[in-house]
Amino acid sequence: MGSNIRDGVVLRDPRSEGERTQVAESCVRNLGIRFPALVDGIDNTVERQYTGWPDRLYLIGSDGRVAFKSAPGPYGFEPAELGKALREMTLTASR
Repeated sequence: MGSNIRDGVVLRDPRSEGERTQVAESCVRNLGIRFPALVDGIDNTVERQYTGWPDRLYLIGSDGRVAFKSAPGPYGFEPAELGKALREMTLTASR
């Protein structure tokens, strides 16, 4: 994206899990992300299984299954839809 180049956010693809972790830590710190961030292995196993590219929001249930998967982001993110899924999950769990 042009904005990344303009803002000086241009990184080469990590070549090791350590480099990937450093990039993720930098993003979390610089973007002020306050929720847990997980880093996929260098082999992209999770990305392939969950089709996480382009960015998506997921809600994983207590059973480990995907309870909600957003449209591709960042423009497909609908926080209200995720909120609805969270409320439904909470209601189901409290019954």
